[in-house]
Amino acid sequence: MSTLQTIQRMMAEQFELKEEVLLPDAQLESLGLDSLSVIEFMFNLEDEFKIKLPDERVEIKTIQDIVGIVERLVAEQKNTP
Repeated sequence: MSTLQTIQRMMAEQFELKEEVLLPDAQLESLGLDSLSVIEFMFNLEDEFKIKLPDERVEIKTIQDIVGIVERLVAEQKNTP
């Protein structure tokens, strides 16, 4: 399962959304997700992907933004001894 598919599945479960609306370019705000919901979701992603999100604030507007962050962190952690 790809990163995108995993994130789509998790969002569908956590926010009770249909997976077909969870397209990569879908705006989180248009899905009814506020910033607190997104933060809570990002903590769940840390557990799912075994990653640690950076402390600096990153702008997240779309599902693809989330995918990009997760894939970058996963790659960075694989390269860290």
